[in-house]
Amino acid sequence: MTQGILPRQDIARLVAKGHISGLLDDADHPPSLQPASLDLCLGNKALRMRASFLPGLEDTVANAVKNIVMHEVDLTGGAVLETGCVYLIPLRESLNLPSDIVGLANPKSSTGRLDVFTRVICDGGEKFDTIPAGYSGPLYMEVAPRTFPILVRPGDRLGQIRFRRGEHRPLETQHVSIDLKGEGVGSVIGYRAKRHSGLVDLRGLKAHQASDYWEPLRAPNGTLVLDPEEFYILASREAVEIPVEQAAEMAPIAPEIGEFRAHYAGFFDPGFGVSEAGGEGSRAVLEVRGRDVPFLLRHGQPVAKLVFEPMSEKPDQLYGAQGSHYQRQGLRLSKHFTS
Repeated sequence: MTQGILPRQDIARLVAKGHISGLLDDADHPPSLQPASLDLCLGNKALRMRASFLPGLEDTVANAVKNIVMHEVDLTGGAVLETGCVYLIPLRESLNLPSDIVGLANPKSSTGRLDVFTRVICDGGEKFDTIPAGYSGPLYMEVAPRTFPILVRPGDRLGQIRFRRGEHRPLETQHVSIDLKGEGVGSVIGYRAKRHSGLVDLRGLKAHQASDYWEPLRAPNGTLVLDPEEFYILASREAVEIPVEQAAEMAPIAPEIGEFRAHYAGFFDPGFGVSEAGGEGSRAVLEVRGRDVPFLLRHGQPVAKLVFEPMSEKPDQLYGAQGSHYQRQGLRLSKHFTS
């Protein structure tokens, strides 16, 4: 079998063969398959924890979490997850992976743009967001809202998982730099999140007034000072294009480039930004958080890199083919906000 990231049609086959369970019998939340990933659904409860953790090779999540659980939150009627707190939520999906396929998780784009930090863990896990080949068991998601409290319900989709057959085989790396000029002098080049705003309902698409949550930013001299522990939405200077038979992941260039984190949701589907899928000119939107000390960003400064890798075959549906809030995007907030 061909190695690489599995396309949508192969993920559907994994579901049909029982390698991914917990979603076929859910009429209210049918499987949401993307060109190279599967959306993950929250279960019915959340555990408020004292700290994040990994269970380790010899332990289950259910056993390891016992000493750090503070209380349980019922999500069935909707519940608010507070900022500054860490929650563990069992996911509806469970896995029984073949011996040559690993799972790789990351937040969805809208999750990252809300400054919600998520990581998937599994029994015997020694790494976040990495499900080892041949794993059989449940999945859990750590959820930590950083700026806005969020209203969640069972079935909400904060993260996604992709599957790789064989070893990681990077093809090339493309540097991503920051755009601090926008459409011209005086134009908005980004947004800074307002602290102590109201909650965000994850099902409230275009239901939140952007001005209540975000401060527009301008950079007339092409520079921007990032304040420690503030959250920003910025855009890349370059257009991003993901070939239809490749996928890409965004990663930091190196920790020594500056006192900030540049991205939460690191996965780009095949077809993002390509003309074949109507995505010409798409930019990468960067979820930036300042750290430790104020840091001066300048226009065109490299902040991240795209690492490309092959698909095992071309997906039967490209990114944006069924419509997407983020195809052909420039600077853009999550789909929960309206101007």
